[in-house]
Amino acid sequence: MPSNETFSNGTAATQYSFPPGIHVPSLTFFTNDKAQSIDWETQEKHFEFLISNDLHGIVIAGTNGEAATLSSEEKTRLVQTARKTAQRLGRGDVPITIGGVAGCTRDAIQQTIEAKDAGANAYLALVPSYFHFAMSQDAIVAFFQELADASPIPLVIYNFPGVVSGLDVNSEMLDILGKHKNIVAVKLTCGGIAKVARISASFQKSEFVALAGQSDWLIPALSVGGVGTITGVANLYPKTCVEMYNLYQAGKLAEASALQIKLSVTEWGFGKSGINGTKYVVAHKRGYPETSADCRRPYPRYMDAEKRKWVVSQVSGLDEIEKSL
Repeated sequence: MPSNETFSNGTAATQYSFPPGIHVPSLTFFTNDKAQSIDWETQEKHFEFLISNDLHGIVIAGTNGEAATLSSEEKTRLVQTARKTAQRLGRGDVPITIGGVAGCTRDAIQQTIEAKDAGANAYLALVPSYFHFAMSQDAIVAFFQELADASPIPLVIYNFPGVVSGLDVNSEMLDILGKHKNIVAVKLTCGGIAKVARISASFQKSEFVALAGQSDWLIPALSVGGVGTITGVANLYPKTCVEMYNLYQAGKLAEASALQIKLSVTEWGFGKSGINGTKYVVAHKRGYPETSADCRRPYPRYMDAEKRKWVVSQVSGLDEIEKSL
C-alpha cells in the first residue's frame, strides 16, 4: 500500500496526508473538428501558465477537465505532458492528482492503476452513480474501501452530489473512510463546512484532511481545519488564489478575508456560467483560440453574446490584483 510519501512537493509527509494549498482542476482544450481531439499546443501553454504561477498542485481530468469525456490514453498523455512541463519549469515534483468517472468498482480500480503508470500521485474518486438507487451508505463505504485496498496510489474522495445523482458522502461515512490508510483526503464540492470541522475533530492532518470544493469558502474552511482547495478559479487567477492562502497562513486574517470576499464574486461567474462558460472566459482572457474552448459534445457551446459579456465582467474584478502579484 502506498504511503503519504507519494507526495514530494517539499511538505513533510508526516505533517499532511495530502499536500496543502491551492490545487487547480485544469481545463482540457479540444480542437474544432469532428473528432474534437485534444489541442495539445493550447494544453501545454495552459499547463505552463498554471505551473509557473506557484500553484500547489494540478488536478487532471476533474470536473472542469471533463473527465467523463476523456479516454485512458488521453488522461495518460495529459499527466505526462503536465509532468514534462513541470520538469522544464523546475517544478518536476509538483503533485498531480487525476480524476476519473467509473460505472463500477472494477473499472475504478483499473483507472487507479493507469493513473499510477502515467505518473499521477493520487486519484480523485467519485461515487459510481448509474445505479444510484442501490447505492446505500454501506454500499458507498464498501466501494471506497475496496478501491482504496486495490489502488497503488492514494485516494481523494470527491464528494459532488450534483454529478452523481445526489449521492452524498456524509460525515458518518467520512469518519469510517478517513481511517483507511490509503484514503488521504476529501474534496467537498457539496460545500459542507461542518464536514470540514468534524473531520478536523476526528483526524490528525497526517491521517485525513478536507479540501474546499470551491475557492469562495476557502478561508472559512481553513478556519475550522481544512488544508486547501481544488478550485477552477485558479485556471485564470492562480496568483490571487495562492495569495489568499498565504495571507491566511501568515496570520493576516483581515487581508485574507477581504480577498476572499472579492474572490467570491469571481467564483460566482465561474460557477454560474458552467464549464463551457469557464472555458470561454479563460480562453478569451488568456488569448487561447476561441475554437479550442468548446466542451466535447453534447455539452452545448457557450455562444450567447449577453452571457459572454456577463461572465467576462463578473470575473474581471481580480485582474488588477492578479497583475500586481
